[in-house]
Amino acid sequence: MFLVSDPGTPSSLIMFDNSAKLISIRSAFGVLALMLTFALIACSDGSSEVDQAESDGRLRVVTTVSPITSLVENIGGTRIRLEGIIPEGLNSHTYEPAPSVARLITEADLIVLNGLFLEEPALNMAEANKKDAAVILQLGDKTVTPEQWQFDFSFPATAGRPNPHLWPDPILGLKYAELVRDELSRLDADNADYYSVNYESLKLRIDELDQGIVASVQTVPEGNRRLLTYHDSWAYFALRYGMTVIGAIQPSGFSEPSARDVAELIDQLRELEVPAIFGSEVFPSPVMEQIAKEGGATFIDQLRDDDLPGEPGDARHSYLGLMLTNMEIMIVALGGNVQALSQFDTGPVFDGESGAIYPQ
Repeated sequence: MFLVSDPGTPSSLIMFDNSAKLISIRSAFGVLALMLTFALIACSDGSSEVDQAESDGRLRVVTTVSPITSLVENIGGTRIRLEGIIPEGLNSHTYEPAPSVARLITEADLIVLNGLFLEEPALNMAEANKKDAAVILQLGDKTVTPEQWQFDFSFPATAGRPNPHLWPDPILGLKYAELVRDELSRLDADNADYYSVNYESLKLRIDELDQGIVASVQTVPEGNRRLLTYHDSWAYFALRYGMTVIGAIQPSGFSEPSARDVAELIDQLRELEVPAIFGSEVFPSPVMEQIAKEGGATFIDQLRDDDLPGEPGDARHSYLGLMLTNMEIMIVALGGNVQALSQFDTGPVFDGESGAIYPQ
């Protein structure tokens, strides 16, 4: 049994049950209204959102790690539908995409990855599930040549796979943005001018960031311009700004270091008198506290490589916010200051709300 309002008599109710034989014309209108309501509810499920997304004409773009999602968002702005697939706070090297990611990929016009062997399971899924016309863009592979690859403790040359963390070098991050601009403009020529304007605005912002980092590093005593981190994400950054990566705690197999490795790092810290070493929330490692304590350094576990600060919608939840926050932590811990970056704007370079999705 169910109840429905009689549209001709708002204060009354008409009752139906299985024994009802006749329905008045006025009550029939009530049934029709109820049926229309059910139809509207049915059209509001997840499949209708897909239909609406396809009908709004915007490119559908899928990205991997959040710094790349942020760079793509700054170029695409409100003219694309953008969704990242690797949740923030996870290890992007070992992330295995859920089956639900395959559907996102089948609907995408552009799939943007870092490349350089960073997100191989996601790349494999993209190659297996993308539609014929979709483009897979691997930014790192188009940004540095094999001759420019950096190898280190976490990414030894013997393994043949370079350090893939190019974006902590903001000039390489800008190259990522340039590649995204070019691909979006090729796929969506009607909005090419919009993408170019956003790129030029981002370029100005990144140029300012670059100059601010140069000035900030200069405030660090020369003997302190050394980095010991858990996961080595700073090879390209160090190369640009005249810093030295003296080691990384995490071996290439993403395991914990051996006792011998730990002892050597402690000896190195004591010899070089490095004031601070850096871990991250994404890669918790109790052994770093031991290394810092025995090596006479402060342990700071707040550096980030692909986990943006704050929550989606926060002012610093962006690639620019990631870089500024890291500089405030790193430079100060090594004895310098970041006054040159005190007025730096980490917000988006475009107007409006993009609706970009950053999985958490």
